Amino acid sequence: MTESAPLPHADHVGSLIRPRALMEAWHAAQDGKGSADELRAVQDEAIRDVVAMQEALGLEVVTDGEFRRGGWSRGFLDAVGAFSFEPSKLTFRNEAGLATPAPAPVATAKIERRRPIVVDDYKFLAGVTSKRAKVTMPTPSHMHFGHFGAAADKSVYPDIEAYWADMTAVYKAEIAALGEAGCTLLQLDEVPLTLCCDDTNRRIAQENGEDPDTLIGRYIDAINEAVAGRPKSMRVLLHLCRGNMQGLWMGDGSYAPIAERLFGETDVDGFLMEYDSPRAGDFAPLKYLAPGKIAYLGLVSTKNPEMESKDDLKRRLDDAARHTDMTQLGLCPQCGFGSSALSKFNVQDNPMTLDIEKAKLARIVEISREVWG
Repeated sequence: MTESAPLPHADHVGSLIRPRALMEAWHAAQDGKGSADELRAVQDEAIRDVVAMQEALGLEVVTDGEFRRGGWSRGFLDAVGAFSFEPSKLTFRNEAGLATPAPAPVATAKIERRRPIVVDDYKFLAGVTSKRAKVTMPTPSHMHFGHFGAAADKSVYPDIEAYWADMTAVYKAEIAALGEAGCTLLQLDEVPLTLCCDDTNRRIAQENGEDPDTLIGRYIDAINEAVAGRPKSMRVLLHLCRGNMQGLWMGDGSYAPIAERLFGETDVDGFLMEYDSPRAGDFAPLKYLAPGKIAYLGLVSTKNPEMESKDDLKRRLDDAARHTDMTQLGLCPQCGFGSSALSKFNVQDNPMTLDIEKAKLARIVEISREVWG
Protein backbone atom coordinates (compact mmCIF):
# COMPACT_ATOMS: atom_id res chain seq x y z
CA MET A 1 0.00 0.00 0.00
CA THR A 2 1.08 3.57 -0.61
CA GLU A 3 1.06 6.58 1.66
CA SER A 4 -1.15 9.10 -0.11
CA ALA A 5 -4.44 10.98 0.14
CA PRO A 6 -7.55 8.80 0.60
CA LEU A 7 -9.38 7.75 -2.52
CA PRO A 8 -12.88 9.19 -3.05
CA HIS A 9 -15.87 6.87 -3.48
CA ALA A 10 -16.77 8.22 -6.96
CA ASP A 11 -14.51 7.86 -9.98
CA HIS A 12 -14.65 7.17 -13.69
CA VAL A 13 -12.52 5.07 -16.01
CA GLY A 14 -10.88 7.98 -17.82
CA SER A 15 -11.96 7.97 -21.44
CA LEU A 16 -14.66 10.53 -22.31
CA ILE A 17 -16.56 11.31 -25.49
CA ARG A 18 -14.61 13.51 -27.88
CA PRO A 19 -16.36 16.73 -28.96
CA ARG A 20 -16.99 17.22 -32.68
CA ALA A 21 -14.27 19.88 -33.07
CA LEU A 22 -11.67 17.51 -31.66
CA MET A 23 -12.77 14.66 -33.93
CA GLU A 24 -12.58 16.92 -36.97
CA ALA A 25 -9.14 18.24 -36.01
CA TRP A 26 -7.90 14.68 -35.45
CA HIS A 27 -9.05 13.49 -38.85
CA ALA A 28 -7.64 16.62 -40.52
CA ALA A 29 -4.22 15.96 -38.98
CA GLN A 30 -4.36 12.28 -39.99
CA ASP A 31 -5.27 13.23 -43.56
CA GLY A 32 -2.49 15.82 -43.84
CA LYS A 33 -4.97 18.70 -43.92
CA GLY A 34 -4.06 20.06 -40.51
CA SER A 35 -0.83 20.45 -38.55
CA ALA A 36 0.18 18.85 -35.26
CA ASP A 37 0.21 22.31 -33.67
CA GLU A 38 -3.35 22.97 -34.80
CA LEU A 39 -4.48 19.62 -33.40
CA ARG A 40 -2.76 20.26 -30.08
CA ALA A 41 -4.47 23.65 -29.75
CA VAL A 42 -7.86 22.01 -30.24
CA GLN A 43 -6.94 19.25 -27.79
CA ASP A 44 -5.84 21.80 -25.18
CA GLU A 45 -9.14 23.66 -25.44
CA ALA A 46 -11.19 20.46 -25.35
CA ILE A 47 -9.32 19.23 -22.28
CA ARG A 48 -9.90 22.50 -20.44
CA ASP A 49 -13.61 22.19 -21.23
CA VAL A 50 -13.91 18.55 -20.16
CA VAL A 51 -12.00 19.24 -16.95
CA ALA A 52 -14.40 22.08 -16.17
CA MET A 53 -17.31 19.70 -16.79
CA GLN A 54 -15.93 17.11 -14.37
CA GLU A 55 -15.25 19.73 -11.71
CA ALA A 56 -18.75 21.19 -12.08
CA LEU A 57 -20.25 17.74 -11.54
CA GLY A 58 -18.35 17.43 -8.26
CA LEU A 59 -15.84 14.74 -9.21
CA GLU A 60 -12.78 14.77 -6.96
CA VAL A 61 -10.67 12.90 -9.54
CA VAL A 62 -10.49 14.21 -13.10
CA THR A 63 -8.84 13.04 -16.33
CA ASP A 64 -8.14 14.67 -19.67
CA GLY A 65 -10.71 12.35 -21.26
CA GLU A 66 -7.79 10.63 -23.02
CA PHE A 67 -8.27 13.33 -25.67
CA ARG A 68 -4.66 13.15 -26.88
CA ARG A 69 -4.98 9.56 -28.09
CA GLY A 70 -7.12 7.78 -30.65
CA GLY A 71 -8.12 5.00 -28.25
CA TRP A 72 -7.54 3.85 -24.71
CA SER A 73 -4.20 2.09 -25.36
CA ARG A 74 -2.89 4.14 -28.27
CA GLY A 75 -0.92 6.60 -26.13
CA PHE A 76 1.26 3.79 -24.83
CA LEU A 77 1.61 2.05 -28.19
CA ASP A 78 2.47 5.26 -30.05
CA ALA A 79 5.07 6.33 -27.47
CA VAL A 80 6.78 2.94 -27.42
CA GLY A 81 6.56 2.65 -31.19
CA ALA A 82 7.34 -1.06 -31.35
CA PHE A 83 3.87 -2.32 -32.18
CA SER A 84 1.53 -2.84 -35.08
CA PHE A 85 -2.18 -3.23 -34.38
CA GLU A 86 -3.73 -6.30 -35.98
CA PRO A 87 -7.00 -8.28 -35.75
CA SER A 88 -6.47 -10.94 -33.07
CA LYS A 89 -7.92 -14.35 -32.34
CA LEU A 90 -10.54 -12.72 -30.06
CA THR A 91 -13.96 -11.38 -31.05
CA PHE A 92 -16.00 -8.32 -30.13
CA ARG A 93 -19.75 -8.99 -30.00
CA ASN A 94 -23.09 -7.73 -28.72
CA GLU A 95 -26.53 -9.08 -27.84
CA ALA A 96 -27.83 -8.40 -31.36
CA GLY A 97 -25.42 -10.96 -32.80
CA LEU A 98 -22.93 -8.51 -34.30
CA ALA A 99 -19.38 -9.88 -34.20
CA THR A 100 -16.04 -8.52 -35.42
CA PRO A 101 -12.38 -9.47 -34.82
CA ALA A 102 -10.84 -7.72 -31.82
CA PRO A 103 -7.62 -5.80 -32.56
CA ALA A 104 -4.52 -6.38 -30.44
CA PRO A 105 -0.87 -5.23 -30.58
CA VAL A 106 2.01 -7.20 -32.07
CA ALA A 107 5.61 -6.29 -31.16
CA THR A 108 7.60 -5.90 -34.39
CA ALA A 109 10.62 -4.09 -32.90
CA LYS A 110 12.46 -3.83 -29.60
CA ILE A 111 10.24 -2.47 -26.83
CA GLU A 112 11.65 0.70 -25.33
CA ARG A 113 10.38 4.03 -24.02
CA ARG A 114 11.17 6.24 -27.00
CA ARG A 115 9.42 9.26 -25.46
CA PRO A 116 7.22 10.02 -22.43
CA ILE A 117 3.92 8.16 -22.53
CA VAL A 118 1.58 10.14 -20.27
CA VAL A 119 3.98 12.40 -18.35
CA ASP A 120 3.33 15.42 -20.57
CA ASP A 121 -0.40 14.66 -20.52
CA TYR A 122 -0.28 14.69 -16.73
CA LYS A 123 1.61 17.97 -16.55
CA PHE A 124 -0.94 19.75 -18.74
CA LEU A 125 -3.89 18.22 -16.88
CA ALA A 126 -2.49 19.09 -13.46
CA GLY A 127 -2.01 22.66 -14.66
CA VAL A 128 -5.69 23.14 -15.56
CA THR A 129 -7.41 21.57 -12.56
CA SER A 130 -7.60 22.09 -8.83
CA LYS A 131 -8.72 18.48 -8.37
CA ARG A 132 -6.69 15.28 -8.30
CA ALA A 133 -5.39 14.49 -11.79
CA LYS A 134 -5.43 10.86 -12.93
CA VAL A 135 -3.67 9.41 -15.97
CA THR A 136 -4.21 6.01 -17.55
CA MET A 137 -2.16 3.35 -19.36
CA PRO A 138 -2.83 -0.23 -20.48
CA THR A 139 -1.39 -3.08 -18.46
CA PRO A 140 1.44 -5.19 -19.95
CA SER A 141 -0.98 -8.07 -20.65
CA HIS A 142 -2.69 -6.02 -23.37
CA MET A 143 0.43 -6.45 -25.49
CA HIS A 144 0.28 -10.25 -25.19
CA PHE A 145 -3.23 -11.69 -24.91
CA GLY A 146 -5.01 -12.17 -28.21
CA HIS A 147 -1.98 -13.00 -30.32
CA PHE A 148 -0.38 -15.17 -27.60
CA GLY A 149 2.81 -16.79 -28.95
CA ALA A 150 2.65 -14.51 -31.97
CA ALA A 151 2.46 -11.35 -29.82
CA ALA A 152 6.15 -10.65 -30.53
CA ASP A 153 8.19 -11.13 -33.67
CA LYS A 154 10.45 -14.07 -32.83
CA SER A 155 13.32 -12.54 -34.79
CA VAL A 156 13.19 -9.64 -32.31
CA TYR A 157 12.28 -11.63 -29.20
CA PRO A 158 13.30 -15.28 -29.48
CA ASP A 159 13.16 -15.35 -25.65
CA ILE A 160 9.77 -14.30 -24.28
CA GLU A 161 11.34 -13.41 -20.92
CA ALA A 162 13.38 -10.69 -22.66
CA TYR A 163 10.11 -9.35 -24.05
CA TRP A 164 8.59 -9.12 -20.55
CA ALA A 165 11.78 -7.58 -19.13
CA ASP A 166 11.80 -4.81 -21.73
CA MET A 167 8.11 -4.19 -21.10
CA THR A 168 8.70 -3.85 -17.36
CA ALA A 169 11.55 -1.40 -17.95
CA VAL A 170 9.24 0.87 -19.95
CA TYR A 171 6.69 1.00 -17.12
CA LYS A 172 9.28 1.58 -14.43
CA ALA A 173 10.80 4.51 -16.33
CA GLU A 174 7.43 6.10 -17.04
CA ILE A 175 6.14 5.68 -13.49
CA ALA A 176 9.34 7.15 -12.06
CA ALA A 177 8.96 10.17 -14.36
CA LEU A 178 5.30 10.52 -13.36
CA GLY A 179 6.33 10.54 -9.72
CA GLU A 180 8.89 13.26 -10.36
CA ALA A 181 6.18 15.29 -12.10
CA GLY A 182 3.97 15.05 -9.01
CA CYS A 183 1.43 12.45 -10.16
CA THR A 184 -0.33 10.76 -7.24
CA LEU A 185 -2.92 8.67 -9.10
CA LEU A 186 -2.27 6.22 -11.94
CA GLN A 187 -4.82 3.87 -13.50
CA LEU A 188 -3.80 0.74 -15.37
CA ASP A 189 -6.41 -0.73 -17.73
CA GLU A 190 -6.56 -4.53 -17.61
CA VAL A 191 -8.59 -6.59 -20.11
CA PRO A 192 -6.97 -10.05 -20.42
CA LEU A 193 -7.41 -11.03 -16.76
CA THR A 194 -11.18 -10.61 -17.04
CA LEU A 195 -11.19 -12.36 -20.42
CA CYS A 196 -9.67 -15.34 -18.61
CA CYS A 197 -13.00 -15.60 -16.76
CA ASP A 198 -14.73 -16.43 -20.06
CA ASP A 199 -14.87 -20.07 -21.18
CA THR A 200 -14.63 -19.17 -24.88
CA ASN A 201 -11.52 -17.04 -24.39
CA ARG A 202 -9.95 -19.67 -22.16
CA ARG A 203 -10.48 -22.24 -24.92
CA ILE A 204 -8.91 -19.89 -27.49
CA ALA A 205 -5.87 -19.47 -25.24
CA GLN A 206 -5.54 -23.24 -24.87
CA GLU A 207 -5.84 -23.74 -28.63
CA ASN A 208 -2.90 -21.35 -29.00
CA GLY A 209 -0.68 -23.23 -26.59
CA GLU A 210 -1.39 -21.23 -23.43
CA ASP A 211 -2.69 -22.33 -20.02
CA PRO A 212 -5.19 -19.63 -18.90
CA ASP A 213 -4.43 -20.16 -15.21
CA THR A 214 -0.71 -19.77 -15.85
CA LEU A 215 -1.44 -16.58 -17.81
CA ILE A 216 -3.39 -15.18 -14.85
CA GLY A 217 -0.30 -15.50 -12.66
CA ARG A 218 2.00 -14.12 -15.38
CA TYR A 219 -0.23 -11.07 -15.89
CA ILE A 220 -0.53 -10.31 -12.16
CA ASP A 221 3.25 -10.64 -11.84
CA ALA A 222 3.68 -8.25 -14.79
CA ILE A 223 1.52 -5.63 -13.07
CA ASN A 224 3.42 -6.02 -9.81
CA GLU A 225 6.79 -5.76 -11.56
CA ALA A 226 5.63 -2.69 -13.47
CA VAL A 227 4.56 -0.72 -10.37
CA ALA A 228 7.29 -1.92 -8.01
CA GLY A 229 9.29 1.03 -6.75
CA ARG A 230 6.56 3.60 -7.40
CA PRO A 231 6.65 6.66 -5.13
CA LYS A 232 4.87 6.28 -1.78
CA SER A 233 2.73 9.27 -2.73
CA MET A 234 1.32 7.46 -5.79
CA ARG A 235 -1.76 5.28 -5.67
CA VAL A 236 -2.45 2.81 -8.45
CA LEU A 237 -5.88 1.67 -9.57
CA LEU A 238 -6.60 -1.33 -11.81
CA HIS A 239 -9.52 -1.07 -14.22
CA LEU A 240 -10.89 -4.53 -15.02
CA CYS A 241 -12.61 -4.59 -18.41
CA ARG A 242 -14.24 -7.18 -20.67
CA GLY A 243 -13.53 -5.05 -23.71
CA ASN A 244 -15.62 -2.10 -24.87
CA MET A 245 -15.69 -0.94 -28.49
CA GLN A 246 -18.67 1.29 -29.18
CA GLY A 247 -20.87 -0.92 -26.96
CA LEU A 248 -19.38 -4.28 -28.06
CA TRP A 249 -17.55 -6.59 -25.65
CA MET A 250 -15.19 -9.58 -25.71
CA GLY A 251 -15.96 -11.59 -22.57
CA ASP A 252 -18.57 -12.87 -20.14
CA GLY A 253 -18.30 -14.55 -16.78
CA SER A 254 -17.99 -14.04 -13.05
CA TYR A 255 -14.76 -12.76 -11.49
CA ALA A 256 -14.62 -15.99 -9.47
CA PRO A 257 -11.82 -17.67 -11.50
CA ILE A 258 -9.41 -14.80 -10.79
CA ALA A 259 -10.77 -13.16 -7.62
CA GLU A 260 -8.63 -14.73 -4.93
CA ARG A 261 -5.37 -14.08 -6.78
CA LEU A 262 -6.50 -10.72 -8.17
CA PHE A 263 -7.51 -9.23 -4.82
CA GLY A 264 -4.87 -10.99 -2.74
CA GLU A 265 -1.78 -10.76 -4.90
CA THR A 266 -2.05 -7.65 -7.09
CA ASP A 267 -0.05 -4.74 -5.67
CA VAL A 268 -2.52 -1.96 -6.36
CA ASP A 269 -4.68 0.24 -4.16
CA GLY A 270 -8.05 -0.27 -5.79
CA PHE A 271 -10.05 -1.80 -8.60
CA LEU A 272 -12.57 -0.36 -11.05
CA MET A 273 -14.80 -3.30 -11.94
CA GLU A 274 -17.35 -3.93 -14.66
CA TYR A 275 -20.69 -4.81 -13.04
CA ASP A 276 -23.32 -3.29 -15.32
CA SER A 277 -24.91 -6.52 -16.53
CA PRO A 278 -25.55 -10.12 -15.39
CA ARG A 279 -22.60 -11.13 -17.60
CA ALA A 280 -20.30 -10.04 -14.77
CA GLY A 281 -21.75 -12.48 -12.24
CA ASP A 282 -22.59 -11.74 -8.62
CA PHE A 283 -20.69 -9.85 -5.92
CA ALA A 284 -19.45 -12.93 -4.02
CA PRO A 285 -15.85 -12.57 -5.33
CA LEU A 286 -15.59 -9.30 -3.36
CA LYS A 287 -15.12 -11.42 -0.22
CA TYR A 288 -11.46 -11.68 -1.25
CA LEU A 289 -10.93 -7.89 -1.31
CA ALA A 290 -7.97 -7.18 0.96
CA PRO A 291 -8.33 -4.72 3.86
CA GLY A 292 -7.45 -1.14 2.97
CA LYS A 293 -8.26 -1.54 -0.73
CA ILE A 294 -11.28 -0.16 -2.56
CA ALA A 295 -13.46 -1.73 -5.25
CA TYR A 296 -15.30 0.73 -7.47
CA LEU A 297 -18.35 -1.05 -8.82
CA GLY A 298 -19.08 -0.26 -12.47
CA LEU A 299 -22.85 -0.39 -12.04
CA VAL A 300 -23.38 2.48 -14.49
CA SER A 301 -23.22 1.28 -18.09
CA THR A 302 -21.34 2.93 -20.94
CA LYS A 303 -22.88 0.41 -23.37
CA ASN A 304 -26.54 0.94 -22.50
CA PRO A 305 -27.77 4.55 -22.83
CA GLU A 306 -30.65 3.98 -20.40
CA MET A 307 -30.16 5.86 -17.12
CA GLU A 308 -29.73 3.71 -14.02
CA SER A 309 -32.19 4.46 -11.21
CA LYS A 310 -30.99 5.67 -7.84
CA ASP A 311 -32.94 2.97 -6.04
CA ASP A 312 -31.44 0.19 -8.15
CA LEU A 313 -27.90 1.50 -7.71
CA LYS A 314 -28.31 1.73 -3.94
CA ARG A 315 -29.85 -1.73 -3.77
CA ARG A 316 -26.93 -3.22 -5.70
CA LEU A 317 -24.41 -1.45 -3.47
CA ASP A 318 -26.18 -2.97 -0.46
CA ASP A 319 -25.96 -6.39 -2.13
CA ALA A 320 -22.22 -5.92 -2.64
CA ALA A 321 -21.76 -4.82 0.98
CA ARG A 322 -22.87 -8.28 2.08
CA HIS A 323 -19.50 -9.53 0.87
CA THR A 324 -17.17 -6.69 1.92
CA ASP A 325 -17.37 -3.55 4.02
CA MET A 326 -19.26 -0.62 2.45
CA THR A 327 -16.31 1.64 3.28
CA GLN A 328 -14.24 -0.40 0.81
CA LEU A 329 -16.68 0.19 -2.03
CA GLY A 330 -17.07 2.99 -4.54
CA LEU A 331 -19.10 3.70 -7.67
CA CYS A 332 -17.94 4.21 -11.26
CA PRO A 333 -19.02 3.61 -14.87
CA GLN A 334 -18.40 0.10 -16.18
CA CYS A 335 -15.90 1.39 -18.75
CA GLY A 336 -14.81 4.55 -20.53
CA PHE A 337 -17.39 6.53 -22.50
CA GLY A 338 -15.14 6.87 -25.54
CA SER A 339 -12.58 4.06 -25.27
CA SER A 340 -12.30 3.38 -29.01
CA ALA A 341 -13.29 6.85 -30.20
CA LEU A 342 -11.08 7.00 -33.28
CA SER A 343 -10.36 3.33 -33.92
CA LYS A 344 -10.39 2.13 -37.53
CA PHE A 345 -11.88 -1.12 -36.21
CA ASN A 346 -15.19 0.45 -35.09
CA VAL A 347 -18.19 -1.18 -36.79
CA GLN A 348 -20.99 0.86 -35.20
CA ASP A 349 -21.57 4.26 -33.64
CA ASN A 350 -21.06 4.91 -29.94
CA PRO A 351 -24.39 4.40 -28.12
CA MET A 352 -23.40 7.15 -25.69
CA THR A 353 -23.85 10.90 -26.23
CA LEU A 354 -22.34 13.87 -24.42
CA ASP A 355 -25.63 14.50 -22.61
CA ILE A 356 -25.94 10.87 -21.51
CA GLU A 357 -22.32 10.84 -20.37
CA LYS A 358 -22.81 13.97 -18.27
CA ALA A 359 -26.05 12.67 -16.73
CA LYS A 360 -24.49 9.32 -15.82
CA LEU A 361 -21.43 10.93 -14.23
CA ALA A 362 -23.73 13.25 -12.27
CA ARG A 363 -25.71 10.22 -11.05
CA ILE A 364 -22.49 8.59 -9.83
CA VAL A 365 -21.52 11.70 -7.84
CA GLU A 366 -25.07 12.01 -6.47
CA ILE A 367 -25.19 8.42 -5.24
CA SER A 368 -21.68 8.64 -3.82
CA ARG A 369 -22.61 11.64 -1.70
CA GLU A 370 -25.80 10.02 -0.45
CA VAL A 371 -24.18 6.69 0.41
CA TRP A 372 -20.77 7.72 1.71
CA GLY A 373 -21.19 11.42 2.50
